Amino acid sequence: MQAANLDLMDDSLHDLRAAARRAGAALLALALAVGSVAPASAQQPPAAKADSREASAEQRKRDALSKDEGIEVPKRSRIASLADAKRMESQAVAQYGQLLKQARAQGALAPPDYPPRQRLERIAQRLIPYTHRFSERSDEWKWEVNLLGSNQVNAFVMPGGKIAFYTGIIDRLRLTDDEIAMIMGHEMAHALLEHGRERVGQAKLAQIATIGASVFSQILGYGDLGGQLASGASQLTLLKFSRGDETEADLVGMDIAARAGYDPRAAVSLWQKMSALSQGQGAPPQFLSTHPAHATRIDTIREALPKVLPLYARARGVAPQALEPYASNWGEPIR
Repeated sequence: MQAANLDLMDDSLHDLRAAARRAGAALLALALAVGSVAPASAQQPPAAKADSREASAEQRKRDALSKDEGIEVPKRSRIASLADAKRMESQAVAQYGQLLKQARAQGALAPPDYPPRQRLERIAQRLIPYTHRFSERSDEWKWEVNLLGSNQVNAFVMPGGKIAFYTGIIDRLRLTDDEIAMIMGHEMAHALLEHGRERVGQAKLAQIATIGASVFSQILGYGDLGGQLASGASQLTLLKFSRGDETEADLVGMDIAARAGYDPRAAVSLWQKMSALSQGQGAPPQFLSTHPAHATRIDTIREALPKVLPLYARARGVAPQALEPYASNWGEPIR
């Protein structure tokens, strides 16, 4: 009986081995069949694969050059950390919504199908992909563009990517697309570089300094003289930072616009127009202004053109030396 059981076990093992061999053969055949169907990339002829590799390498080279060229990413001030970024963005979104609500109630909010608003949206969509270089936070922003009916010469971009243009700045300056891109890039730069957040941090720091100086002066018997001096110093510091912010925004905005295919030389014609508009309107001198003087601004922009013109040329697919002078609808062409 035991011998018979062993014979049955041997027969069972023999059958299992045979089944395993058949299964292995089937799997091998299936693997060979799958392997014979090469992926599309493998089926490309050698010349096509070489061209693809060269194209990829060229694109990587172009991307690397693009990162190295242009305006250097400004270093962030530690003072900005005194203000919470997410809170500021949340507040900006709320304020933007309130502004749109008021404009809509007054019939001053351009509808989505209004051509001038669509023009702004097209320009914004070209600029937005190039904001990441200056702020990774911008990847999370829900960008929005609106046009407000007002004679004001104004435009802004709030933290969180909320863009607003007034019809006055477009109509009174007869802005070209390139000039709109310079303004939009400039205002984007303020948001990307967190200049507003830095200003809030500066205000908090100035408040602390003012309170501290006031208390110290009163202890020494000088009344609030120290507080007054600290307050005046803090105001001058804020003005200095603001002028620096404006210059940074000019240069970073040019960089963004140039990468998007807009002529950075339009920044020169833009501020020439601004200068002409402000003549006779009592523009404050530079040392009391929160903005650089127009002539100083234009000089700074011209000095930076060699850094950003190659970006524009690459976006246009031409050599920098092949670029024609920029011709606005006002003034002389700009080389």
